[in-house]
Amino acid sequence: MNMKYDVTSRGDDTSNEIAELIRKGLNEHQLQQDEQEPEIVISVGGDGTLLEAFHKHKHRLQHTCFVGVHTGHLGFYADWIPDEAEKLVIHIAKTPFQVVEYPLLEVTVRYHRAGSSDRHLALNECTVKTTEGSLVCNVEIKGEVFETFRGDGLCISTPSGSTAYNKALGGAILHPSLASMQIAEMASINNRVYRTIGSPLVLPEHHTCLLKPLNDVSMQMTIDHYSLVNKDIESIQCRVSDEYVRFARFRPFPFWKRVKESFIGE
Repeated sequence: MNMKYDVTSRGDDTSNEIAELIRKGLNEHQLQQDEQEPEIVISVGGDGTLLEAFHKHKHRLQHTCFVGVHTGHLGFYADWIPDEAEKLVIHIAKTPFQVVEYPLLEVTVRYHRAGSSDRHLALNECTVKTTEGSLVCNVEIKGEVFETFRGDGLCISTPSGSTAYNKALGGAILHPSLASMQIAEMASINNRVYRTIGSPLVLPEHHTCLLKPLNDVSMQMTIDHYSLVNKDIESIQCRVSDEYVRFARFRPFPFWKRVKESFIGE
């Protein structure tokens, strides 16, 4: 049975052109396009396009692999260039690929309304701020209060997301083989009255982090590129998810090579 695929494009002319080329090539090899239940999703654009593709198919991660073609700067998730589109088509049609799994962040938001909660998955990170003034919240780790945070906000990232907003906040870059999450502070208030750890924290997969807001303000959260605002949030629980995102690798592209090419250059 021929493999089912889907192609997502950033929407600019170049990305649409490459996406159409890939679609045409895969159809010629008798692969079947299926937007609902693809086994492989080709993202054409940048890391943002791949994030969108991930969220579109996050309900069937066990059955779907992702591969990215970058039509702008080199991405962490998009590792093929437009000139290689035809080569990628042949690989997908003819070559068994290696599956590489990266850890995800599971975010459970509980509301003051009795028994009401939402569950989200993040490929990069979850950020927590307020719409006005400082974020004031208790940070619990493994059920124990660790600190009362006061500041602009907190960023909880996955290892693959550690090179995104987390890095801008002074967090460490973590290799995606480490099933973990990282908590980085945004402009914490530290004086004789208020004190936070002041350093990014890396938690292993069996630890949970629970944020409990202490001031009565609207919370502004992001899950990757999605934003939600709510005044009714009782707590935000973050943990390393039991689910993984799966990438199709047709050739080696080591993580540290990506880091070097993205931030240091040749």
